[in-house]
Amino acid sequence: LQRNKFESLPKVSFMTRHMKSLKYLDMSNNLLHHNGADVQCQWAESLTELDLSSNQLANAVFECLPVNIKKLDLQNNQISSVPKGVADLKSLEELNLASNRLADLPDCSGFPSLQFLNIELNSILTPSADFFQSCPRVRELQAGHNPFKCSCELQDFIRLERQAGGKLFGWPSAYVCEYPEGLRGTELKDFHLSQLACNTTLLLVTALLLTLVLVAVVAFLCIYLDVPWYVRMMWQWTQTKRRAWHNHPKGQETVLQFHAFISYSERDALWVKDELIPNLEKGEGCVQLCQHERNFIPGKSIVENIINCIEKSYKSIFVLSPNFVQSEWCHYELYFAHHKLFSENSNSLILILLEPIPPYVIPARYHKLKALMAKRTYLEWPKERSKHALFWANLRAAVDVNLP
Repeated sequence: LQRNKFESLPKVSFMTRHMKSLKYLDMSNNLLHHNGADVQCQWAESLTELDLSSNQLANAVFECLPVNIKKLDLQNNQISSVPKGVADLKSLEELNLASNRLADLPDCSGFPSLQFLNIELNSILTPSADFFQSCPRVRELQAGHNPFKCSCELQDFIRLERQAGGKLFGWPSAYVCEYPEGLRGTELKDFHLSQLACNTTLLLVTALLLTLVLVAVVAFLCIYLDVPWYVRMMWQWTQTKRRAWHNHPKGQETVLQFHAFISYSERDALWVKDELIPNLEKGEGCVQLCQHERNFIPGKSIVENIINCIEKSYKSIFVLSPNFVQSEWCHYELYFAHHKLFSENSNSLILILLEPIPPYVIPARYHKLKALMAKRTYLEWPKERSKHALFWANLRAAVDVNLP
């Protein structure tokens, strides 16, 4: 009876109730509908195959179906979901729901004997992954040509295909991503997301662990290497350079005024004043030294004075001793001199080892001093007076330069 103008599905059912031998009925391409009113449907009990494709049937059609039906075709209708607890078709083996408006795979609670399901060309974005658990007897599922949304939720369905062992008809060519735009046209078998991206708990645990590691690293840098101290020094150096840039015309370079800037601990001041300064500033080849007591400008900050003196000096002489490593101001001077060494690519550091320094005495944040002592040659102050002349000659040679 296909391609006629039948409209009421209940009326069609009443037409068949006295047909004792009717097994197959084709009512496709009609105008059938059922609004789900209290009208009871009475089909022939012998009816096992029913074709209701290409009609105007909606969800209520499941209230008006033959009880003993085995093969049912509802293709190309307006069905958006299969209501739970309405249909009780214990004999149904084949169900065709292609070209409808379904948003997910149907539940098989009303179809315990279902073996073949066609749900192609619907509106399924992320099909349920527990379909084969609720439908254990299904041997073939046709779910291709749906607008699949490739996301974490779809990962379970893709794993389902591997576990189903060939139950998905048309795999993989019929199963293609439609959303998001960047993955359109990608076959589901080629779509992969990491476990971390899809597992919220794992993602939170990983983020927490990374945060703890980051906090531990920052704490280590702050405590062991004294990073905040270096940041503060870098900030002061930048501020001093900025003020100098504003106070001097563009293009004017700092003029060298001294052969060397001397950095030492106050506890070693006696050796500097009695030995170092007299031997370098007197006699032939007079050396002009920059010393904080006589060359720092009153009114300026100590850090700014240190930076200015280092930049106006050709060399920087550091008098190393256990006293030196205990002085924070000496550390400032070493830091800025080391910064100049790398910024200007010069060879401006001269290290004088006044007394041996045991490695355990040097604080952790003096790693630059450790590196300098390991890589650079330093002059060692001899205890024998006979070797003093050679020491001063070597030091003079190291700072020898013609100042303007």
